[in-house]
Amino acid sequence: MPDAVIDATHDLALTSWIEVPDGHDFPVQNLPLGIFSVGGDAPRAGVAIGDRIVDLAALAAAGVLDVPAGLVAGATLNALLADTAARRGVRARLSALLSDARHCAAVEPHLVAAIDATLHLPCRIGDYTDFYVGIHHATAIGKLMRPDNPLLPNYKYVPIGYHGRASTVRPSGTPVVRPSGQRKAPADAAPMVGPARRLDFELELGLWIGPGNDLGTPVPIDAAADHIAGLCLLNDWSARDLQAWEYQPLGPFLAKSFLTTISPWVVTAEALAPFRIAQAERPAGDPAPLPYLWDAEDQAHGAFAIDLTVDLTTAATRAAGQPPVRLATSAARHMYWTAAQMVAHHSSNGCALQPGDLLGTGTLSGPDAASCGSLMELSVNGTAPLALSGGDTRTFLDDGDEVILRGRASAAGFVPIGFGACRGTVVAYRS
Repeated sequence: MPDAVIDATHDLALTSWIEVPDGHDFPVQNLPLGIFSVGGDAPRAGVAIGDRIVDLAALAAAGVLDVPAGLVAGATLNALLADTAARRGVRARLSALLSDARHCAAVEPHLVAAIDATLHLPCRIGDYTDFYVGIHHATAIGKLMRPDNPLLPNYKYVPIGYHGRASTVRPSGTPVVRPSGQRKAPADAAPMVGPARRLDFELELGLWIGPGNDLGTPVPIDAAADHIAGLCLLNDWSARDLQAWEYQPLGPFLAKSFLTTISPWVVTAEALAPFRIAQAERPAGDPAPLPYLWDAEDQAHGAFAIDLTVDLTTAATRAAGQPPVRLATSAARHMYWTAAQMVAHHSSNGCALQPGDLLGTGTLSGPDAASCGSLMELSVNGTAPLALSGGDTRTFLDDGDEVILRGRASAAGFVPIGFGACRGTVVAYRS
């Protein structure tokens, strides 16, 4: 279990002198970290509160925030995420500054309207790894491929993952250019090359690594959560037709590496402390995790009370001013392996994790049709089109479609917090 604790920054009664609309993702109890810029200014660190951004670099330069300038003045958060004590100190100080109107005069000159800012990747991502810990998704996809044996024998013993492409991780709002590649349907005599016809989304969470570990030195399971600096939303777009042809025997390649979209704000481990819950008990007959993956405290507190949604707009619905269509409602509790187990397994062979590394959970579907985290599940691999407004249908994504992921953490006695949107709009293949 992480040593982040519930403290005064989580107080239900805490309010800010900055106006925060009811139900906003970023109340004073959240204070997520990000990198922003305004106009031609250099990117620097900021914290979101309501519809404003606190310029951390400016606060530090003015002496209002006691933090080494090198942790907040640069264009990435890597150093701040790596320094757990500094990260927690920034949160505590900002909570005090933003909840006490006596500090208004010192802080207000360093506030930026979020609408005027450009949000960037929060970190320089050295490595990106995507896991497969959503057991309902793994089972549903397995049934489509192997109806009699949906889960392979290793799934309940090993947190399955693959190494993704860090260079194509981008923040919310980046256009999703339809990828091109080889595909071969079962009835085709030979493969062909062209734009993907079965473009899909994947509803995931992202884990940001804070402190790393030395090469050759695994992170023990009872310390693994302390290496997680925070979470974000993650959409690991997938070209299902390209993937079906290329993934055997080595796994995903071009079908995944064209783009991964993340929400740009890091919701810190400290902000999420009130929303830690017990990991779901394994079904009867499932094997117990091997000792290097088992920790009683992690089982008691290692999961998250985070609700997740997927919405869709199309070019036609936006032109008509119609609201988004809700495709799915799921939750982080559907993770078969905890975040700490992901970190412990990733480093168990001596792999060196570094500050700013990104781990994806894999698609977090629920147990029923209303909670499917991908179109491949929702449309039963393209055989059951989804009905949209105006008689429109979808099996996979069309050009002009926008997918919007959202997440919200809630628990009795605490103010709910959110992640901001994770958006991407599909645009036509660029030849």
